[in-house]
Amino acid sequence: MTEYSPAELEAGRLLFARPWDFIKGCVRIDDLPPTDRTEIAFAGRSNVGKSSLINALTGRVNLARTSNTPGRTQELNIFEANDAPLRIVDMPGYGFAKAPKKTVETWTKLIHSYLKGRPNLRRVFVLIDGRHGPKPADETVMNELDGAAVSYQIVITKADKPKAEELAKVIERTTQIVSKHGAAHPELLVTSSEKKDGIAELRAVISKL
Repeated sequence: MTEYSPAELEAGRLLFARPWDFIKGCVRIDDLPPTDRTEIAFAGRSNVGKSSLINALTGRVNLARTSNTPGRTQELNIFEANDAPLRIVDMPGYGFAKAPKKTVETWTKLIHSYLKGRPNLRRVFVLIDGRHGPKPADETVMNELDGAAVSYQIVITKADKPKAEELAKVIERTTQIVSKHGAAHPELLVTSSEKKDGIAELRAVISKL
């Protein structure tokens, strides 16, 4: 993992020390806020820990609602802080959803439109569960991001759950897969929302954007 300077870590801390709020959920591209600030988005399979990671980043316990029910996030959820030059977008989980097929197709179309139509989207963070590693649905999303020429970076979540040797295998396998994708940032970020491992480094990466 890249070493970050104290100044970089502090810039990340200050960015997320502001009071972040949930702004709205968008079910149509027309509902999105204006492209007036840098956007980052979080994507991942259902129940990978996106909401927990956003809560850990912002220091808010219940900013993003967490659920044990896969597929709960069904829209693009927008988070902002008044004076921050950044907007966070929480994308619907993919790979599984307890919803009618037509609803899932609507979400999928929304995601496609968002990825291809937001000029201020600087990076998508694709979350991979540290217990399981990349699944076919993750590689499908990476292929789509490659095709849309959207910069993305892999974040390993729940790194505190597997044994050290199991996590090392997941990191190695993920690194090999990432090396085959042109739009992927080469550095993996390894995090635990529960233990706060890797959160300061992720904040520093986001601050640089």
